[in-house]
Amino acid sequence: MADTNPRSGLQVVRSERWLNVMLSLFVGACFFALWFWLLPGWLGFRVETGGAARLRWLAAIPSVAGFAVALKCVWDFGWTGRGTPAPFIPPQRLVVVGFYRYVRNPMYVAVVTILLGEAIFFLSWPVLVEAGVFFVLANLFILFYEEPTLRRTFGESYDRYKASVGRWIPKLL
Repeated sequence: MADTNPRSGLQVVRSERWLNVMLSLFVGACFFALWFWLLPGWLGFRVETGGAARLRWLAAIPSVAGFAVALKCVWDFGWTGRGTPAPFIPPQRLVVVGFYRYVRNPMYVAVVTILLGEAIFFLSWPVLVEAGVFFVLANLFILFYEEPTLRRTFGESYDRYKASVGRWIPKLL
């Protein structure tokens, strides 16, 4: 027997959205746990906390800001896009809300910001190099996979979005 209650369809959409958000947050948490919690420990990075080294805690500011931006982006992928940041479970809708209104790749910008904060925090040239390598690899991924895939998936709406929002730097009015 068919359900004639129009609210039940709305409930299905809401529960589907919450499932997408939870999946998106899980994928995002796994990514960030690997890069920013497990990897520094595996590489043996330690932090001195005495004397002038206490000022290095200021380097946590860009990292925390980057995490906040990334978390909001992951949320938007789940809630608005109904997918995840992972290419194997991509958003079903073009995400142009939140930080995506200003720059097309805020999550990548957030990761580079986090890495720069970590490089300062750990006084680590390898992490600084990692930030540069990540930026280059992310740019190649965007150019050769992400943008063509978004163009095929979302067509003209992606073209309009791409024309009005900068890849890395917000366009001036």
